[in-house]
Amino acid sequence: MSGFEAAGRRFRTEAEYKAAKRDLKMIEEIKSKVHMDQPGEVISLSEALAKGQFRFESVVGNEFDDQVYELAERYKSQGYTKNSILPAGKRARKKAEKENRKKKSAGKGSQTGGKTKRQVSLEDYDADMRKIILEEIKKREKRRKLLVILCGFVAVGCFGYFGVYSYFADRTQMDYKSLAMLKGSDSLAGGSWQTPAVTIHYTQEEDVELTVLPEYETLYNKNKKLIGWLKIDDTNIDYPVMQTGNNEYYLDHNFNQEYDKNGSLFLDAACDVVHRNTNLIIYGHHMKSGRMFGNLNSYSKKEYCEKHPTIQFDTIYEKGTYQVMYVFRSRIYNEDEVIFKYYQFFDAASEKEFESNMQEMAALSLYDTGVTASFGDELLTLSTCDSSETDGRFVVVAKRIRAE
Repeated sequence: MSGFEAAGRRFRTEAEYKAAKRDLKMIEEIKSKVHMDQPGEVISLSEALAKGQFRFESVVGNEFDDQVYELAERYKSQGYTKNSILPAGKRARKKAEKENRKKKSAGKGSQTGGKTKRQVSLEDYDADMRKIILEEIKKREKRRKLLVILCGFVAVGCFGYFGVYSYFADRTQMDYKSLAMLKGSDSLAGGSWQTPAVTIHYTQEEDVELTVLPEYETLYNKNKKLIGWLKIDDTNIDYPVMQTGNNEYYLDHNFNQEYDKNGSLFLDAACDVVHRNTNLIIYGHHMKSGRMFGNLNSYSKKEYCEKHPTIQFDTIYEKGTYQVMYVFRSRIYNEDEVIFKYYQFFDAASEKEFESNMQEMAALSLYDTGVTASFGDELLTLSTCDSSETDGRFVVVAKRIRAE
Protein backbone atom coordinates (compact mmCIF):
# COMPACT_ATOMS: atom_id res chain seq x y z
CA MET A 1 0.00 0.00 0.00
CA SER A 2 1.22 3.48 -0.78
CA GLY A 3 0.85 4.35 2.93
CA PHE A 4 3.70 1.95 3.75
CA GLU A 5 6.24 3.49 1.40
CA ALA A 6 9.29 5.50 2.50
CA ALA A 7 12.59 6.39 0.82
CA GLY A 8 11.44 4.67 -2.36
CA ARG A 9 10.89 1.39 -0.50
CA ARG A 10 7.71 -0.45 0.34
CA PHE A 11 7.17 -2.12 3.69
CA ARG A 12 4.93 -5.02 4.59
CA THR A 13 3.74 -3.70 7.94
CA GLU A 14 3.02 -0.36 9.53
CA ALA A 15 5.61 -1.11 12.23
CA GLU A 16 8.36 -1.57 9.62
CA TYR A 17 7.21 1.62 7.86
CA LYS A 18 7.32 3.67 11.08
CA ALA A 19 10.77 2.28 11.90
CA ALA A 20 11.99 3.37 8.46
CA LYS A 21 10.56 6.88 8.99
CA ARG A 22 12.37 7.16 12.32
CA ASP A 23 15.60 6.07 10.64
CA LEU A 24 15.13 8.65 7.86
CA LYS A 25 14.70 11.41 10.44
CA MET A 26 17.86 10.31 12.24
CA ILE A 27 19.78 10.16 8.94
CA GLU A 28 18.70 13.72 8.10
CA GLU A 29 19.93 14.93 11.49
CA ILE A 30 23.28 13.18 10.98
CA LYS A 31 23.72 14.66 7.50
CA SER A 32 22.93 18.14 8.83
CA LYS A 33 25.92 17.86 11.19
CA VAL A 34 28.39 15.79 9.15
CA HIS A 35 29.89 16.95 5.85
CA MET A 36 30.13 13.82 3.69
CA ASP A 37 32.84 15.43 1.51
CA GLN A 38 35.19 15.70 4.49
CA PRO A 39 37.21 12.48 5.12
CA GLY A 40 37.80 13.09 8.83
CA GLU A 41 34.13 13.65 9.57
CA VAL A 42 33.04 10.59 7.58
CA ILE A 43 35.62 8.32 9.25
CA SER A 44 34.58 9.57 12.70
CA LEU A 45 30.91 9.01 11.82
CA SER A 46 31.68 5.46 10.64
CA GLU A 47 33.34 4.66 13.95
CA ALA A 48 30.43 6.19 15.88
CA LEU A 49 28.00 4.01 13.91
CA ALA A 50 30.13 0.93 14.57
CA LYS A 51 30.03 1.71 18.27
CA GLY A 52 26.25 1.85 18.16
CA GLN A 53 25.86 5.52 19.01
CA PHE A 54 23.05 5.70 16.45
CA ARG A 55 20.61 2.79 16.59
CA PHE A 56 18.83 2.09 13.34
CA GLU A 57 15.70 -0.04 13.22
CA SER A 58 15.19 -0.78 9.52
CA VAL A 59 16.92 -1.67 6.27
CA VAL A 60 16.93 2.08 5.44
CA GLY A 61 19.21 2.75 8.38
CA ASN A 62 21.35 -0.34 7.73
CA GLU A 63 21.93 0.71 4.12
CA PHE A 64 22.98 4.21 5.24
CA ASP A 65 25.33 2.54 7.74
CA ASP A 66 26.86 0.48 4.91
CA GLN A 67 27.22 3.56 2.68
CA VAL A 68 29.06 5.46 5.41
CA TYR A 69 31.29 2.44 6.06
CA GLU A 70 32.18 2.09 2.37
CA LEU A 71 32.89 5.81 1.99
CA ALA A 72 35.05 5.81 5.13
CA GLU A 73 37.01 2.78 3.87
CA ARG A 74 37.52 4.55 0.54
CA TYR A 75 38.90 7.61 2.31
CA LYS A 76 41.17 5.43 4.47
CA SER A 77 42.51 3.64 1.39
CA GLN A 78 43.48 7.08 0.05
CA GLY A 79 45.49 7.79 3.19
CA TYR A 80 43.04 10.00 5.05
CA THR A 81 42.54 9.84 8.81
CA LYS A 82 40.03 11.20 11.31
CA ASN A 83 42.01 14.45 11.42
CA SER A 84 42.03 14.95 7.65
CA ILE A 85 40.30 17.89 5.99
CA LEU A 86 39.83 17.69 2.25
CA PRO A 87 41.11 21.00 0.77
CA ALA A 88 39.10 20.48 -2.39
CA GLY A 89 35.87 20.09 -0.46
CA LYS A 90 32.80 21.99 -1.48
CA ARG A 91 33.01 24.33 1.50
CA ALA A 92 36.69 25.01 0.88
CA ARG A 93 36.06 25.71 -2.79
CA LYS A 94 33.26 28.14 -1.97
CA LYS A 95 35.42 29.87 0.60
CA ALA A 96 38.31 30.13 -1.87
CA GLU A 97 36.01 31.53 -4.55
CA LYS A 98 34.66 34.08 -2.08
CA GLU A 99 38.17 35.12 -1.07
CA ASN A 100 39.18 35.47 -4.72
CA ARG A 101 36.19 37.69 -5.39
CA LYS A 102 37.11 39.85 -2.41
CA LYS A 103 40.70 40.13 -3.60
CA LYS A 104 39.64 41.11 -7.10
CA SER A 105 37.19 43.64 -5.73
CA ALA A 106 39.81 45.05 -3.36
CA GLY A 107 42.36 45.12 -6.18
CA LYS A 108 40.07 47.18 -8.40
CA GLY A 109 39.20 49.60 -5.64
CA SER A 110 42.79 50.08 -4.51
CA GLN A 111 44.11 51.03 -7.93
CA THR A 112 43.66 54.60 -9.11
CA GLY A 113 45.68 55.74 -12.10
CA GLY A 114 48.24 52.99 -11.50
CA LYS A 115 48.85 54.15 -7.93
CA THR A 116 48.11 51.95 -4.92
CA LYS A 117 46.12 53.52 -2.11
CA ARG A 118 47.46 53.20 1.41
CA GLN A 119 45.93 50.54 3.63
CA VAL A 120 43.19 51.63 5.99
CA SER A 121 44.15 51.45 9.68
CA LEU A 122 42.08 51.44 12.88
CA GLU A 123 43.06 55.07 13.56
CA ASP A 124 41.19 56.15 10.41
CA TYR A 125 37.85 55.50 12.16
CA ASP A 126 36.16 57.55 14.85
CA ALA A 127 36.05 56.41 18.49
CA ASP A 128 32.62 54.73 18.26
CA MET A 129 33.57 52.77 15.15
CA ARG A 130 36.89 51.71 16.68
CA LYS A 131 35.00 50.39 19.71
CA ILE A 132 32.66 48.35 17.49
CA ILE A 133 35.58 46.97 15.47
CA LEU A 134 37.51 45.97 18.61
CA GLU A 135 34.46 44.21 20.05
CA GLU A 136 34.03 42.26 16.81
CA ILE A 137 37.71 41.27 16.88
CA LYS A 138 37.30 40.02 20.47
CA LYS A 139 34.22 37.99 19.49
CA ARG A 140 36.08 36.38 16.61
CA GLU A 141 39.00 35.53 18.87
CA LYS A 142 36.64 33.90 21.38
CA ARG A 143 35.04 31.89 18.58
CA ARG A 144 38.47 30.81 17.36
CA LYS A 145 39.52 29.64 20.83
CA LEU A 146 36.20 27.87 21.31
CA LEU A 147 36.66 26.12 17.97
CA VAL A 148 40.16 24.97 18.95
CA ILE A 149 38.82 23.58 22.25
CA LEU A 150 35.91 21.92 20.47
CA CYS A 151 38.25 20.32 17.93
CA GLY A 152 40.29 18.99 20.84
CA PHE A 153 37.21 17.39 22.40
CA VAL A 154 36.22 15.93 19.03
CA ALA A 155 39.70 14.46 18.58
CA VAL A 156 39.57 12.89 22.04
CA GLY A 157 36.05 11.65 21.34
CA CYS A 158 37.13 10.09 18.06
CA PHE A 159 39.94 8.19 19.75
CA GLY A 160 37.40 7.12 22.36
CA TYR A 161 35.01 5.93 19.65
CA PHE A 162 37.77 3.89 18.07
CA GLY A 163 38.65 2.32 21.38
CA VAL A 164 35.03 1.51 22.23
CA TYR A 165 34.40 0.19 18.71
CA SER A 166 37.40 -2.10 18.97
CA TYR A 167 36.18 -3.26 22.36
CA PHE A 168 32.66 -4.07 21.14
CA ALA A 169 33.97 -5.75 17.98
CA ASP A 170 36.32 -7.91 20.02
CA ARG A 171 33.59 -8.57 22.58
CA THR A 172 31.17 -9.76 19.90
CA GLN A 173 33.79 -12.05 18.42
CA MET A 174 34.75 -13.44 21.81
CA ASP A 175 31.12 -13.82 22.89
CA TYR A 176 30.29 -16.11 20.00
CA LYS A 177 33.51 -18.06 20.39
CA SER A 178 32.57 -18.58 24.04
CA LEU A 179 29.05 -19.65 23.10
CA ALA A 180 30.43 -22.15 20.59
CA MET A 181 32.61 -23.58 23.35
CA LEU A 182 29.54 -23.95 25.58
CA LYS A 183 27.95 -26.33 23.07
CA GLY A 184 28.14 -29.70 24.76
CA SER A 185 29.40 -28.14 27.99
CA ASP A 186 27.87 -29.19 31.31
CA SER A 187 29.12 -26.11 33.18
CA LEU A 188 25.55 -25.18 34.13
CA ALA A 189 24.14 -28.67 34.18
CA GLY A 190 23.13 -30.44 37.38
CA GLY A 191 21.26 -29.20 40.41
CA SER A 192 18.65 -26.55 39.89
CA TRP A 193 20.00 -25.76 36.41
CA GLN A 194 19.37 -29.17 34.92
CA THR A 195 16.42 -29.32 32.48
CA PRO A 196 16.25 -32.83 31.02
CA ALA A 197 12.74 -32.17 29.66
CA VAL A 198 10.82 -29.06 28.71
CA THR A 199 7.03 -29.03 28.54
CA ILE A 200 5.60 -26.68 25.93
CA HIS A 201 1.92 -25.73 25.99
CA TYR A 202 0.60 -24.97 22.51
CA THR A 203 -3.09 -25.00 23.41
CA GLN A 204 -5.08 -25.68 26.53
CA GLU A 205 -5.81 -29.16 25.21
CA GLU A 206 -2.29 -30.06 24.09
CA ASP A 207 0.91 -30.59 26.03
CA VAL A 208 4.04 -31.57 24.11
CA GLU A 209 6.94 -32.83 26.17
CA LEU A 210 10.28 -32.25 24.48
CA THR A 211 13.81 -32.96 25.59
CA VAL A 212 16.49 -30.36 24.94
CA LEU A 213 19.55 -31.97 23.41
CA PRO A 214 22.36 -32.28 26.00
CA GLU A 215 24.61 -30.32 23.65
CA TYR A 216 22.40 -27.25 24.03
CA GLU A 217 21.25 -27.51 27.66
CA THR A 218 23.84 -25.04 28.97
CA LEU A 219 23.10 -22.48 26.26
CA TYR A 220 19.34 -22.91 26.70
CA ASN A 221 19.68 -22.24 30.42
CA LYS A 222 21.48 -18.98 29.61
CA ASN A 223 18.75 -17.76 27.26
CA LYS A 224 15.39 -19.49 26.81
CA LYS A 225 14.92 -17.74 23.44
CA LEU A 226 17.49 -20.08 21.91
CA ILE A 227 15.81 -22.24 19.26
CA GLY A 228 18.81 -23.80 17.53
CA TRP A 229 22.29 -23.47 16.06
CA LEU A 230 23.35 -22.81 12.45
CA LYS A 231 26.74 -23.83 11.08
CA ILE A 232 28.30 -23.97 7.62
CA ASP A 233 31.63 -25.79 7.63
CA ASP A 234 34.77 -23.81 6.73
CA THR A 235 32.95 -20.46 7.05
CA ASN A 236 32.42 -17.89 9.81
CA ILE A 237 28.73 -18.86 10.00
CA ASP A 238 28.62 -20.70 13.31
CA TYR A 239 25.97 -18.99 15.43
CA PRO A 240 23.07 -19.60 17.79
CA VAL A 241 19.60 -19.00 16.29
CA MET A 242 17.04 -17.16 18.39
CA GLN A 243 13.25 -16.83 18.15
CA THR A 244 10.75 -14.42 19.71
CA GLY A 245 7.12 -13.54 19.11
CA ASN A 246 8.19 -10.82 16.65
CA ASN A 247 10.93 -10.29 14.09
CA GLU A 248 12.38 -7.13 15.63
CA TYR A 249 14.17 -7.72 18.95
CA TYR A 250 17.12 -9.69 17.61
CA LEU A 251 17.74 -7.23 14.79
CA ASP A 252 19.94 -5.33 17.24
CA HIS A 253 20.47 -7.60 20.26
CA ASN A 254 22.94 -10.42 20.79
CA PHE A 255 22.56 -13.73 22.60
CA ASN A 256 23.26 -12.04 25.95
CA GLN A 257 20.38 -9.61 25.28
CA GLU A 258 22.77 -6.66 24.99
CA TYR A 259 22.44 -4.01 22.31
CA ASP A 260 24.59 -5.05 19.36
CA LYS A 261 24.37 -3.60 15.84
CA ASN A 262 25.34 -7.03 14.50
CA GLY A 263 22.10 -8.41 15.87
CA SER A 264 21.62 -12.18 15.93
CA LEU A 265 20.43 -14.87 13.58
CA PHE A 266 16.74 -15.48 14.28
CA LEU A 267 13.99 -17.79 13.10
CA ASP A 268 10.86 -16.15 11.69
CA ALA A 269 8.19 -15.78 14.36
CA ALA A 270 5.74 -17.67 12.12
CA CYS A 271 7.91 -20.81 12.12
CA ASP A 272 7.40 -23.77 14.44
CA VAL A 273 10.21 -26.29 14.92
CA VAL A 274 7.90 -28.70 16.80
CA HIS A 275 4.85 -28.73 14.57
CA ARG A 276 7.33 -28.52 11.75
CA ASN A 277 6.61 -26.07 8.91
CA THR A 278 7.39 -27.04 5.35
CA ASN A 279 9.92 -24.20 5.28
CA LEU A 280 11.89 -22.67 8.18
CA ILE A 281 13.21 -19.16 7.46
CA ILE A 282 16.26 -17.74 9.28
CA TYR A 283 17.23 -14.07 8.97
CA GLY A 284 20.55 -12.35 9.62
CA HIS A 285 22.20 -9.02 8.87
CA HIS A 286 24.59 -8.68 5.93
CA MET A 287 27.43 -7.06 7.92
CA LYS A 288 30.37 -5.56 6.03
CA SER A 289 32.65 -7.07 8.66
CA GLY A 290 31.50 -10.51 7.51
CA ARG A 291 29.71 -11.28 10.77
CA MET A 292 26.28 -12.88 10.83
CA PHE A 293 25.27 -13.43 7.16
CA GLY A 294 27.91 -11.01 5.85
CA ASN A 295 29.44 -13.76 3.70
CA LEU A 296 26.25 -15.58 2.73
CA ASN A 297 26.30 -13.97 -0.73
CA SER A 298 29.43 -16.01 -1.48
CA TYR A 299 26.86 -18.59 -2.58
CA SER A 300 26.22 -16.41 -5.65
CA LYS A 301 29.13 -18.35 -7.21
CA LYS A 302 28.47 -21.96 -8.10
CA GLU A 303 32.06 -22.91 -7.26
CA TYR A 304 31.52 -21.75 -3.67
CA CYS A 305 28.33 -23.79 -3.40
CA GLU A 306 30.13 -26.88 -4.66
CA LYS A 307 32.69 -26.46 -1.85
CA HIS A 308 30.00 -25.74 0.79
CA PRO A 309 27.03 -27.88 -0.34
CA THR A 310 25.55 -28.58 3.11
CA ILE A 311 24.24 -26.56 6.02
CA GLN A 312 23.92 -27.83 9.57
CA PHE A 313 20.86 -26.51 11.41
CA ASP A 314 20.09 -28.11 14.73
CA THR A 315 17.02 -27.16 16.68
CA ILE A 316 17.48 -27.46 20.42
CA TYR A 317 15.48 -30.72 20.13
CA GLU A 318 17.02 -32.45 17.12
CA LYS A 319 19.87 -32.26 14.66
CA GLY A 320 19.48 -31.65 10.95
CA THR A 321 21.64 -31.50 7.82
CA TYR A 322 20.47 -29.66 4.72
CA GLN A 323 21.70 -29.64 1.12
CA VAL A 324 21.74 -26.34 -0.78
CA MET A 325 19.12 -26.40 -3.52
CA TYR A 326 18.36 -22.85 -4.76
CA VAL A 327 20.30 -19.56 -4.57
CA PHE A 328 18.59 -16.39 -5.75
CA ARG A 329 18.05 -12.67 -5.31
CA SER A 330 14.67 -11.21 -4.53
CA ARG A 331 13.22 -8.23 -2.70
CA ILE A 332 10.42 -7.20 -0.36
CA TYR A 333 7.32 -6.55 -2.46
CA ASN A 334 4.25 -4.44 -1.88
CA GLU A 335 1.45 -6.43 -0.28
CA ASP A 336 -0.85 -5.91 -3.24
CA GLU A 337 1.69 -7.17 -5.78
CA VAL A 338 0.76 -10.61 -7.08
CA ILE A 339 4.14 -12.30 -7.24
CA PHE A 340 6.04 -15.09 -5.49
CA LYS A 341 7.21 -13.88 -2.07
CA TYR A 342 9.64 -16.36 -0.57
CA TYR A 343 9.32 -14.76 2.88
CA GLN A 344 5.65 -15.76 3.02
CA PHE A 345 6.27 -19.40 2.12
CA PHE A 346 6.06 -21.37 5.37
CA ASP A 347 3.69 -24.22 4.57
CA ALA A 348 2.42 -26.00 1.47
CA ALA A 349 -1.10 -27.34 1.93
CA SER A 350 -0.92 -29.56 -1.14
CA GLU A 351 1.55 -31.13 -3.54
CA LYS A 352 0.42 -28.71 -6.25
CA GLU A 353 1.17 -25.70 -4.04
CA PHE A 354 4.55 -27.14 -3.09
CA GLU A 355 5.54 -27.76 -6.72
CA SER A 356 4.44 -24.25 -7.66
CA ASN A 357 6.75 -22.74 -5.05
CA MET A 358 9.62 -24.98 -6.17
CA GLN A 359 9.17 -23.85 -9.77
CA GLU A 360 9.21 -20.19 -8.71
CA MET A 361 12.46 -20.61 -6.80
CA ALA A 362 14.06 -22.70 -9.54
CA ALA A 363 13.28 -19.95 -12.04
CA LEU A 364 14.95 -17.37 -9.79
CA SER A 365 17.98 -19.51 -8.95
CA LEU A 366 21.35 -18.20 -10.15
CA TYR A 367 22.48 -21.69 -11.16
CA ASP A 368 21.36 -25.31 -11.16
CA THR A 369 22.61 -27.29 -8.18
CA GLY A 370 21.06 -30.52 -9.41
CA VAL A 371 19.16 -30.80 -6.09
CA THR A 372 15.36 -31.00 -6.11
CA ALA A 373 12.67 -31.51 -3.49
CA SER A 374 9.38 -33.40 -3.30
CA PHE A 375 6.20 -32.72 -1.37
CA GLY A 376 6.83 -33.74 2.22
CA ASP A 377 10.50 -32.66 2.26
CA GLU A 378 11.59 -30.20 4.93
CA LEU A 379 13.19 -26.96 3.73
CA LEU A 380 15.47 -24.34 5.28
CA THR A 381 15.76 -20.77 3.93
CA LEU A 382 18.53 -18.33 4.87
CA SER A 383 17.76 -14.69 4.10
CA THR A 384 19.84 -11.51 4.29
CA CYS A 385 19.87 -8.01 2.77
CA ASP A 386 21.23 -7.44 -0.72
CA SER A 387 22.31 -4.02 -2.02
CA SER A 388 21.88 -4.87 -5.71
CA GLU A 389 18.39 -3.32 -5.64
CA THR A 390 16.07 -1.40 -3.35
CA ASP A 391 14.88 -3.57 -0.47
CA GLY A 392 16.85 -6.43 -2.03
CA ARG A 393 17.35 -9.82 -0.44
CA PHE A 394 19.85 -12.63 -0.99
CA VAL A 395 18.39 -16.07 -0.35
CA VAL A 396 19.74 -19.62 0.03
CA VAL A 397 17.24 -22.50 0.17
CA ALA A 398 18.24 -26.00 1.27
CA LYS A 399 16.52 -29.39 1.66
CA ARG A 400 16.87 -31.59 4.71
CA ILE A 401 18.72 -34.74 3.81
CA ARG A 402 19.43 -36.37 7.14
CA ALA A 403 18.01 -36.37 10.65
CA GLU A 404 20.58 -37.46 13.16
